[in-house]
Amino acid sequence: MGGAGPPTAGRRDDGTCKGIGARHPAQAAMTKQPTLTLNDGNVIPQFGLGVWQVPNSRAAQVVSHAISTGYRLIDTAAIYENESGTGSGIAQKSVPREELFITTKLWNSEHRDAPRAFLDSLNRLKLDYLDLYLIHWPKPRQNAYAEAWKALVKLKAEGLVKSVGVSNFTVPHLKRIIDETGVVPSVNQIELHPRFQQNELVAFHAEHGIVTESWSPLGQGTLFDDTYLKQLASKYGKTVAQVVIRWHLDRGFVVIPKSVRPARIDENFGVFDFELDKEDIAEISSLDSSDGRIGPNPDTADF
Repeated sequence: MGGAGPPTAGRRDDGTCKGIGARHPAQAAMTKQPTLTLNDGNVIPQFGLGVWQVPNSRAAQVVSHAISTGYRLIDTAAIYENESGTGSGIAQKSVPREELFITTKLWNSEHRDAPRAFLDSLNRLKLDYLDLYLIHWPKPRQNAYAEAWKALVKLKAEGLVKSVGVSNFTVPHLKRIIDETGVVPSVNQIELHPRFQQNELVAFHAEHGIVTESWSPLGQGTLFDDTYLKQLASKYGKTVAQVVIRWHLDRGFVVIPKSVRPARIDENFGVFDFELDKEDIAEISSLDSSDGRIGPNPDTADF
């Protein structure tokens, strides 16, 4: 089980989203959701719901509404403490399990006990398998992320998870786990938004067949007052959030905006009936800033 996978890794596809039951109003303009083929041959929706900071008591309602709206990718983590609520929201819907793509993450304190932590997450989610399991942070001072990666590779070999990857890994972190195992992560989920684009890391991903997944894709609300983005929103008849989500999609990233508000969940979903002009994609890309990081630095994060 090694290598970067077939040369089609990261290829963009168009997967038809099959509605289940009554069609939600937010789906009216949407005919297809894009997907990407991972380096192991599995397919990931390019758009999904992140549930960071969603209280467990509200997670079932939020996830259930998102699935009714048409979301098929749900991204949680052990540290979010909402896996059980997320699992309840999944169970409430009649969507076939194989149409959903469920991701959770291994927390830093469990790097040396990944198999048990994985099973705990699976039990909380009340699922038989996961579509994607990620190492949440490298926490380099702990020096156990390579050990954790070897455990994830074994979980995949045992068929408990379809794909494995990492989150917040830098190029040196990626090089180390690839060198030690010969197995390239399918995904690296990183902070990425127009003001913090991590272009060197994204280029490394592309070179090695790793899909880039964007967390905090809207810059945690810091982009909504940007004058240029407001002009683009007016041009396309969309909101700033929709324009930025579309930028992620058009760049070939997986994007997982979060919200607990049904109206915002619906709004974020309304991005499949337009594409940005190439000039506008380039102009948004020019917003990149060396001091644009909002979250922790993976090289120094020690929580």
